[in-house]
Amino acid sequence: MPLTQSGPRFWQSALPLPGELGGRARPVLGVAEMAAADQAAAAAGRPGLVLMEAAGAAVVREIAARWSKRPVRVLCGPGNNGGDGYVIARLLAARGWPVRVMALEGAPPPGGDAAGMAHLWRGRVDPMTAEDLRPGDLVVDALFGAGLSRPLAGAAAEAVARINALGLTCVGVDVPSGVDGDSGRILGAAPFCALTVTFFHPKPGHLLVPARERIGELVIADIGLPETVLDAAPPRAFVNGPGLWTLPRPAVEGHKFARGHAVVIGGARMTGAARLAARACRRVGAGLLTIACAEEARLIYALDQPGAMVWGIGGEGPIARLLDDPRRNAFLLGPGYGRGAETAALALMLAKGGRALVLDADALTSLSGKLEEFSRTLCYDCVLTPHEGEFRALFAAALGAEAAPERGRLARARAAARASGAVVVLKGPDTVIAAADGRAAISVGAPADLATAGSGDVLAGLVLGLLAQGLPGFEAAAAAVWLHGAAGRAAGPGLIAEDLPEALPALLAALRSAPSPNRRPTDRTV
Repeated sequence: MPLTQSGPRFWQSALPLPGELGGRARPVLGVAEMAAADQAAAAAGRPGLVLMEAAGAAVVREIAARWSKRPVRVLCGPGNNGGDGYVIARLLAARGWPVRVMALEGAPPPGGDAAGMAHLWRGRVDPMTAEDLRPGDLVVDALFGAGLSRPLAGAAAEAVARINALGLTCVGVDVPSGVDGDSGRILGAAPFCALTVTFFHPKPGHLLVPARERIGELVIADIGLPETVLDAAPPRAFVNGPGLWTLPRPAVEGHKFARGHAVVIGGARMTGAARLAARACRRVGAGLLTIACAEEARLIYALDQPGAMVWGIGGEGPIARLLDDPRRNAFLLGPGYGRGAETAALALMLAKGGRALVLDADALTSLSGKLEEFSRTLCYDCVLTPHEGEFRALFAAALGAEAAPERGRLARARAAARASGAVVVLKGPDTVIAAADGRAAISVGAPADLATAGSGDVLAGLVLGLLAQGLPGFEAAAAAVWLHGAAGRAAGPGLIAEDLPEALPALLAALRSAPSPNRRPTDRTV
């Protein structure tokens, strides 16, 4: 479902729909970026009062489309978010809704847009008291917007606590009050909204956990801001989706080597992880796959992967010989391989091998304390795929405060990408993909069912397969994360990791049949 339309929570939509696959990548704007867009609009002749009126009208339309007339309590803060609230109160009252305005900390400062909108409200303005919120009320939360930087306190915190305790239907304006728009953190408290209406483009806080669970249904309303307001500072973060990347397509005259030769370096004891990665790599389109493993595990891999080549190896030297053939163009190390100095040495050797590289699981943990050496060594596209624990092990000491959880997952992933020189996929319910140049994507489609053993190994294999086919690191990682989430939705409840590669053919077919703004004129469908 497109993010601009209403409906179920968009990160829980079922299968990807053909109509949304060809859309352009939707920017994600930080608080400062959104403020700059507002200023650019004002400079272009679209003043703040006009935008505020449009924002309030958009919220009223969404409320009227969902609920019948009932008592409404509009909670207004002292800033522009409160100004939106006064517009909402006026327009709902004009439609015949019983509206009561409750203001925090008195009237808005004189002379601003919010004060102008407060002046246009002809009804009562009562001081905010939590006890006046009653069962059956529909609450409009226009206390604070995405730029809040301090915890909720006083009457605002008491009102939010009562909203949550009574389970009142709450509509958030821009974000639920108490949500940090840049990090997705909860600043003390925030209401659980049934609906949040934001404007122009989403902010990180709409997409990142834990704030995402307070948003409810998210509507992104058009208030008349043209995309040209972003021209001076093009956005660097996006909602992850097919508008952000284009999957490789086999050429009619192509052959298997034209689709890449990937190498999975498998462990001898925990073979399941590498086998899952290998299957995902092949399913996503890699032309050839070699599994390099200890001699004693060759038979296990060969019986499980009849379409793959299996090489028995041991130690760093034999693996180095795999680099002698330039057609082997992408390597994966980590799933089930084992931790320790040998794994770290192998990761460093591959980092300077001039081939695309994916490091996951044991490879990441083994590099703990060696981030600077790894960064100096890395000479080609590399994707790191840590979960939260692996991220801390690899980056916490090197990044210090930049890796602290309170920084938020987007900022932390970007800092890690800068420090390592690699693309970092910080896995979770809100997976963030970050490149060293500052680009980032936030994934919103992953079902909770993906929290199952082997799921991360499948993701690593997807990244490997796309790198082998020539996608750059950021695009390969973003596409793999999206496919991984879509496969999880397709498999549904009860999925196990083995189900994910089997869901790929239908998803890839849907992507090929959908119009794509990124498709080159030379792209051909077989």
